[in-house]
Amino acid sequence: MARTASSTARSRGEGGWDYLTVDGAGRRVFVSRGTHVMVVDLRRDSLAGDIPNTPGVHGIALAPELGRGFTSNGRDSTVTVFDLRTLAPRGTVQVTGRGPDAILYDPATRRVFTFNGGSGNATAIDAARAAVAGTVALAGKPEAAVLDGAGHVWVNIEDRGEIEEFDARTLRSLGHWPLAGCEEPSGLAFDRAHGLVYPM
Repeated sequence: MARTASSTARSRGEGGWDYLTVDGAGRRVFVSRGTHVMVVDLRRDSLAGDIPNTPGVHGIALAPELGRGFTSNGRDSTVTVFDLRTLAPRGTVQVTGRGPDAILYDPATRRVFTFNGGSGNATAIDAARAAVAGTVALAGKPEAAVLDGAGHVWVNIEDRGEIEEFDARTLRSLGHWPLAGCEEPSGLAFDRAHGLVYPM
């Protein structure tokens, strides 16, 4: 089958990139490329597929037990739901804020969270129903986020140089704390063995 110019460009990976997500079980890496998501097969070191029409995509969250994946589309404030096996899009969800950036999946609550930089909040999505479950008001502009494995979500508040914690079930903020000497924190890691959060 002949390849179009746009499909050739996609295989080369046009566009910038933001978050990468590793699918350990499937041995794949999902790479956001601005308007689409490239999926790289780690076994063959080759392109395994592409998820199109994800305007302003920042991140990818995977829910293996549901056979679904989710992308945060910053330009139109949506989440694309796709089939994890075939990569085929299954629908979109409109988030409750503007400019979703980071996105993660919490297996304990089966919720996907988008962190909406344009509106200073987070949207909780029921991953099984692909429907909004609620909204978390945050202290400022969220950036990266991590789960602690105990039902809590930690997120950088970039414009305030803070970190905030909220409950993944109740969607209530549990507090926010200044990060002395840390301006515009963008990265975040969690050490479960020691219960430590590392903003960067």
